[in-house]
Amino acid sequence: MTSPGAETTPAFATAQVQAGYQPTGVISAVPPIHQTAAYEFSSLAEAADLFALRKTGIIYSRNANPTQQILEERVALLEGGVSAVAVASGQAAVAVTILALVHRGGHVVAADQLYGGTIDLLQETLDDFGISVTFVDQDDLGAWRDAITPRTRLLFAESVANPIAQVLDIRAVADIAHEAGVPLVIDNTVGTPHLVRPGEHGADFVVHSATKFLSGHGSSLGGVVVDQGSFDFGAQPERWPQFTGPYTRFGDLVLWERFGRGGAFAALVKSKYVHDLGPSLSPFNAWQILQGVETLDLRVARQSATARLIAEHLAQHPAVARVHHPSLAGNPWNELASRYLPRGAPSVFSFDLVGAEDEQAFPQVASVVDELRVFRLIANIGDARSMVAHPASMTHSHLTAAQREAAGISLNTVRVSAGLEDPADLIADLDRVLAPLREHALVGAR
Repeated sequence: MTSPGAETTPAFATAQVQAGYQPTGVISAVPPIHQTAAYEFSSLAEAADLFALRKTGIIYSRNANPTQQILEERVALLEGGVSAVAVASGQAAVAVTILALVHRGGHVVAADQLYGGTIDLLQETLDDFGISVTFVDQDDLGAWRDAITPRTRLLFAESVANPIAQVLDIRAVADIAHEAGVPLVIDNTVGTPHLVRPGEHGADFVVHSATKFLSGHGSSLGGVVVDQGSFDFGAQPERWPQFTGPYTRFGDLVLWERFGRGGAFAALVKSKYVHDLGPSLSPFNAWQILQGVETLDLRVARQSATARLIAEHLAQHPAVARVHHPSLAGNPWNELASRYLPRGAPSVFSFDLVGAEDEQAFPQVASVVDELRVFRLIANIGDARSMVAHPASMTHSHLTAAQREAAGISLNTVRVSAGLEDPADLIADLDRVLAPLREHALVGAR
């Protein structure tokens, strides 16, 4: 199988099945699980070279594993990147990416429109590490520019936001980041590399919760960060001493000189943040995610089509106040969706029930989601099952009312993740539970 950077690049569907693994001899045609903690070295000299980073290879499964490496190469190729690091979860992928790029005293500019767990990480945990964050409306390009300071080391956003499905103008935000001399990091979990590849629009690093669409079966946690190889840490070496200065634990080694563009970042993440903090991806989970990646485009295409059918149906329903789906006419991000998502919008979107924005919103939402039978009430997205969640009391429950408003989330918002079931069954399930609200809305309109 052609590896990233080679002259011949396989088509997406070929890469998602074959990238990173070429059977030789009498061995498994399917990437095997290397279920081992450690590895035998051929000599003490080889071990010494590996531990000193004079030679690249696998030392211990906390840092890397052959099954994990296949996954890394495959996802890097699907995202059009040059290297990747797989870790224990999507949250870990975001965390190690930011820690590797931002030192104590550094600053991050991030979109208001993010997954709630990411906001927890940014506004609370990173503060414990001496890293400050400014949140901005992702659609306000002036706000992005104004928030950048001399301490800023990266801009962060989602390609398609969870849960309202706002589509980011990736190119515009990338240009702002590069004018300031910092990289743009994009969480492409909802977007998926089948629907949008942020690196093609200027993003420098792309992160995924591989638990979601890459895996597709909802059984295994995992995360991946892909280095697009586009950001030049050597252009302003004084701003990036972790790459351009001596790496003290390895003597006078300089990562930028040793590994260069597209390699230095992965080397730092694996040798420091994964090594020291231990967010390791298990070989079995890496193998399970690989199985899911093989059908990524087929699943995402079907889920995207199903989600659009559901959204179009809900947009006409009297019990639904609004539908947040970027493919619908009149949606504020419809034009950006046409530009960045020509294969279709993701299958994660939201809708708002009719009703007052007060303490009565929760019981009304509960009366709907608790009665669903085909949709499942699950705090996940992107697997084979169709799922719903109530962001205000679940995934985004730690946000203040002002933060929810900035993210476009109301107390009546219900998040949908369309799965692989028959669309007619999903629509019928929604119609059944919305029927009481429908009658109430029709009576109120008379």
